[in-house]
Amino acid sequence: MYGNAYIDPNEKANSILAGEDPEKLAEFEARISKGEKIEPKDWMPKEYRKQLIRMIEQHAHSEIIGALPEGTWITRAPGFQRKLALMAKVQDEVGHAQLLYSAAETLGKSREAMINDLITGKSKYSNVFNYPAFEWADACIIAWLIDAGAIINQVANAKGSYGPYCSSNIGYRNSVSAKNGTGCINPLVASYHAFLWAK
Repeated sequence: MYGNAYIDPNEKANSILAGEDPEKLAEFEARISKGEKIEPKDWMPKEYRKQLIRMIEQHAHSEIIGALPEGTWITRAPGFQRKLALMAKVQDEVGHAQLLYSAAETLGKSREAMINDLITGKSKYSNVFNYPAFEWADACIIAWLIDAGAIINQVANAKGSYGPYCSSNIGYRNSVSAKNGTGCINPLVASYHAFLWAK
């Protein structure tokens, strides 16, 4: 989801690491190999910092944009319980974006610059959120399938090497969203089966 969009596969590793202190680079790679977390004040290669900013920023943007299709359903969701669940989910998505923006800020890029890059199209987000949620079932599918995919992605990201990013990927928050999605889908499936049996 937050892949290598800006890495040129034809660029040689040596050119990416050109100008880096070989001793510091060896120490850095040894820490990564041991599974240690890199913290904001630690030395890191320029390309590592650049790619972290890009990846974390894209993830944060995706959380903000991802709240929009479901957010449009808050006032139209069927029943008070569903409205409350959607409000909590949208608030959770935007809150997670704030954690991610904070993690990216530790690398030296301001939140204002990240938002400006989102608005101008310079930085990206997960385009799955470009699809509108015309029906309540669309909002349920987003909650169910997209959040299930996000769980897999964020559990992997939480095992990464940059400490602030790892701690911002709290897997249980998406499992709550996926359970909400299951709770939305089950009544839809049950009513569809009832409709088929009534024919």
